[in-house]
Amino acid sequence: MNNLMFYLGYPFVRYALIVGVLIALCSSLFGVTLVLKRFSFIGDGLSHVAFGAIAVASVLKLSNTTLIVMPVTIIAAVLLLRGGKNRRIKGDAAIAMFSVGALALGYLIMNVFSTSANVSGDVCSTLFGSTSILTLKKSEVIMCSVMSVLVVLFFIIYYNRIFAITFDETFAKATGTNAEAYNMGVAIVSAIIIVLAMNLVGSLLISALIIFPALSAMAIFTNYKSAVIASAVISVICAFSGIIVSILVSTPVGATIVAANIIVYAICSFTGKGIKR
Repeated sequence: MNNLMFYLGYPFVRYALIVGVLIALCSSLFGVTLVLKRFSFIGDGLSHVAFGAIAVASVLKLSNTTLIVMPVTIIAAVLLLRGGKNRRIKGDAAIAMFSVGALALGYLIMNVFSTSANVSGDVCSTLFGSTSILTLKKSEVIMCSVMSVLVVLFFIIYYNRIFAITFDETFAKATGTNAEAYNMGVAIVSAIIIVLAMNLVGSLLISALIIFPALSAMAIFTNYKSAVIASAVISVICAFSGIIVSILVSTPVGATIVAANIIVYAICSFTGKGIKR
């Protein structure tokens, strides 16, 4: 406890906790929807696209990689949604194409054009998360906070429509809901969350923030609203505890958060029988 209070006295530790909790909250809100729509692996596809964009930004020596990563990832989300409805290329195939292609091209670009003396280290940090979460600036924390508030507001304001397209998209269309627009909104918000989470857990582990809290909550609750709330609580607790353990024990931040989610999922799977509310 003394060590914890000592570390919390540093602003960068508080910044990391704030950003980590906000990212975990945002990713968990849409996790249940993505899992139920069988689109949970969109996180893998978009995160690998973001990795490719980061590779390009690093070669161009941009100080703010978000200027390239955010637009490219959002465009990829739109293309994935469109491609998933293609008769020739189904949703899972489209995600696989984007995922493998962007990952390979990103690694190739970093090896051919990068001037860094430690390309393997740069790639590893991007894929599995790095210590950059502990070197956040106040401006980055503010940007993440603003984006997180917008994501949460989007979910709250359009909760009923998101619920409708999650369970019965055909009925939602019949009642006049523009299902295409809301699906696009969910895809774009997912892209924003993934870009925000890159520094926290890395591009290979982002799907864990979306999938594990949702599955843990769904193992206990059968009601959509209850599952979403439980998913948010579980995700925030795992992110907070993962960052604290990482700081105290000097383990990788992203992997520690994912390990916490795995433990909670195992507990929920063994003890949860479903509470029908």
